[in-house]
Amino acid sequence: MSDDGEFGPLSLHVPEPAVRPGGAPDFSNVELDEAGAIRRPEVDANPEDIRDLAFSIIRVLNRDGEAVGPWAGLLTDDQLIEGLRHMMTLRTFDARMQIAQRQGKTSFYMQHLGEEAVSCAFRKALAPGDMNFPTYRQAGLLIADDYPMVEMMCQIYSNERDPLKGRQLPIMYSSKEHGFFSISGNLATQYIQAVGWAMASAIKHDTKIAAGWIGDGSTAESDFHASLVFASTYKAPIVLNIVNNQWAISTFQGIARGGSGTFAARGLGFGIPALRVDGNDYLAVFAVAKWAIERARRNLGPTLIEYVTYRAGAHSTSDDPSAYRPKTESDAWPLGDPVIRLKNHLIGRSVWSDDRHKQTEAEILDTVVAAQKEAESFGTLHAGGKPSARDMFEGVYEEMPPHLRRQRQQAGV
Repeated sequence: MSDDGEFGPLSLHVPEPAVRPGGAPDFSNVELDEAGAIRRPEVDANPEDIRDLAFSIIRVLNRDGEAVGPWAGLLTDDQLIEGLRHMMTLRTFDARMQIAQRQGKTSFYMQHLGEEAVSCAFRKALAPGDMNFPTYRQAGLLIADDYPMVEMMCQIYSNERDPLKGRQLPIMYSSKEHGFFSISGNLATQYIQAVGWAMASAIKHDTKIAAGWIGDGSTAESDFHASLVFASTYKAPIVLNIVNNQWAISTFQGIARGGSGTFAARGLGFGIPALRVDGNDYLAVFAVAKWAIERARRNLGPTLIEYVTYRAGAHSTSDDPSAYRPKTESDAWPLGDPVIRLKNHLIGRSVWSDDRHKQTEAEILDTVVAAQKEAESFGTLHAGGKPSARDMFEGVYEEMPPHLRRQRQQAGV
């Protein structure tokens, strides 16, 4: 304020990331609680009584790879080994499909590097019939549910065996049988669809719940906020997942987060219990997912979970992250690599070893390569079989309208 009492001109605040390309990575804003330090409330806890969980980070694995605290002890060694294999499979699948895109066999791909624990662990906490409404970085929901990799690859290649018949962009999978709703390229639309599906399940007095998925950047969309209104008002049986991997395609998470402090805190204003979890800790992800899923199934309403993780790779094959963040930033991420962390935990329990890990890597690579060869035998983007043009007319209407019949006849399919 000036001496004469008049205010100066206004200025617009635009959040800036802590570091730009060429600078030293800085994650001082990521405040980590000790592993095992965060309490585990009763499933029917009042949202008002657990507000602190929206500002802390639930962790199970400590720096020595030990599982500690009240969220530990929910998985057997065999289940953890299975989870490790799922994450390793997803990572190998990603690597092969990334190469395939560079070879021109598909037009587009998005990898999950560094985020494998989020979807792989969450899927194991669900029951058959539950429905996920995913984004484009939750293929682990399919991998962990034993969805055939050949079909995933055929969808990526848009070949004659594409289960979606060329109607979707590569990696936008869909499988009702595996509880995987069709991915939408329009950001945040699946979030409000998930709430509607959950409300319908409740109206029918069914037992199935829904899981909505969204990235940190997409929480800036209006559908995100509309979803929270409906979920909280009608106490929909749903888990609302926010994957905070620190970056949208080129925009750091502070833009979408605004002044809320954490993404989980967004749920508090709607009276929704909200938790933050270490997204690179398979055991913690499973434990928190199990808690929220039980809450939904007991008709106690929605839960919002923020998974704190890091997108180690590019946003997609169309992105160059070196243009907007330091090249070494992923190495400095304080929560580490989910695969390495679970591997070290299992070695510490004497049920795994470096040799067995290398052998498993080789076995998984053989399996993925075999699936890739089979998928490519049905065609790729520029070679081999393609979906038939007649497929665009089929499965749209129960009875085909006259104008579409005429168009099909004109097309000769």
